[in-house]
Amino acid sequence: MYVERRDEQMNIAIIFAGGVGKRMNNKAKPKQFLELHGKPIIIYTLEAFENNKDIDEIVVVCIQDYIDELKKHISKFGIEKINVIVPGGTSGFASIYNGLSALKSTCNEKDIVLLHDGVRPFVDDEIIAANIAGVKKHGNAITSVPTIEGIMISEDGAFVDQFPERKIMYATKAPQSFRYGEIFDLYKRAKQENFEPIESAHLCQHYGMKLHMVLGSYNNIKITTPMDYYIFRALYEANENSQLIGY
Repeated sequence: MYVERRDEQMNIAIIFAGGVGKRMNNKAKPKQFLELHGKPIIIYTLEAFENNKDIDEIVVVCIQDYIDELKKHISKFGIEKINVIVPGGTSGFASIYNGLSALKSTCNEKDIVLLHDGVRPFVDDEIIAANIAGVKKHGNAITSVPTIEGIMISEDGAFVDQFPERKIMYATKAPQSFRYGEIFDLYKRAKQENFEPIESAHLCQHYGMKLHMVLGSYNNIKITTPMDYYIFRALYEANENSQLIGY
């Protein structure tokens, strides 16, 4: 689908489904294509943005060999906001760079891009709204939750070096959202300088950007391991049951 360029600022979700999911221990297919009730995880994620009234367009970064399969699922489940599907890179950094590059001829610098994992299907309207509002007010929005377990730091993996105070520790989630021009400039700079960050928030912090946090949800899990898949299934079925019994 081609989304006609409007004069006003647009909100664009860039969904990353470019990983092979080695920690999932699944040899048949990448984790984003594992199914629950006949629907792949990536489609659950895409539906959250498809059904959100504030999202104008979706870009998907996908493993090259699975693009045709993804297109079949998109057609089957009626996802209509997707403007382009681009191949993933050799790393998470390269995949994000590819996704941002795909928008360089159609995006305005002030457009808002929400960078999101294809295997985080429980993103909801409240989180999306908080990200868009955060970018409008502060220039960026990093979805985060307070840590609920103690964190310790070890330099060698054998001995404990430090126990940070739990009250100041947060876990980063997704989306991580920015003005298009600003985040793409930083990714181009990092590529030129051969700096490969852990994630977008790390990239921005490295280059001195002040980052604004927005509250996420503990349910907004990233499906990385087999245990995560079982949690996903349990959460999904609990949500379905709560609708049926009216809670």
